[in-house]
Amino acid sequence: MIHYVEIQEREKLAPLFKGFDDTVVSACLQGHMGSAYVDDHNHPTVAQIIVGIFVFYAGDHDADEANELLQNLPDFTLAIVKTEEWKKKIETLHKGSFEKIKRYEFYKNPNHLNQDHIKKNLADIPEGYELKPIDLTLAEDPSLHELSEDFISQFNSVDDFVDRGIGFVMLHKDKAVCGATSFSIYDDGIEIEVATHPDYRRKGLATFTASALILECLSRGLYPSWDAANMESVKLAEKLGYKFKSVYDTYVIE
Repeated sequence: MIHYVEIQEREKLAPLFKGFDDTVVSACLQGHMGSAYVDDHNHPTVAQIIVGIFVFYAGDHDADEANELLQNLPDFTLAIVKTEEWKKKIETLHKGSFEKIKRYEFYKNPNHLNQDHIKKNLADIPEGYELKPIDLTLAEDPSLHELSEDFISQFNSVDDFVDRGIGFVMLHKDKAVCGATSFSIYDDGIEIEVATHPDYRRKGLATFTASALILECLSRGLYPSWDAANMESVKLAEKLGYKFKSVYDTYVIE
């Protein structure tokens, strides 16, 4: 049997996840958002963290509850593990229903983010476009949610996002066409989510919104963490100053 871990008890799972340099994991362990499950409350040997579509596993892959945890998934899952044993476990249990893809990790070093350089990205916003911080009105705008379901979905409510989250949106004809927000938050910063309407891609809009979000985070003493799902995201991150660290496996499970 697996057990849900209450917010105030999640820090005890930190030793199991010590190999994860991931702010989404921190968001859950620090009690900001997400959910966690273990085999045993008092002496956990295997654990699962879920934040949105991201699911992380750590601990003993041979524990009796490991299989049960591996079946405890959102409808659409990006599963991340650190050992070959865990990878084999996923591939065996979810044979025929997973795709193994690559994601791209960057060093988490604020010294890599030159604010003067990033500010230059905001100098030439195209005529007819308006860059605005996301307030309550914009957070409730359907056009924002059409860009990405993940802009504010990890927060308890729209009000909770406005209170604890950060975001910027590019408007065109009063419609949100590109946005950058805090997908998740942790003690020292955020994990960035960026999305652009298909009709407005390749116009540099993501550079504007991401630059505004990064500068706002740095001004608050927060680190804007970036993790890329594709090479377009990698190129944008490097344009903004992030330094590439490594490629890692991720399992798409439906």
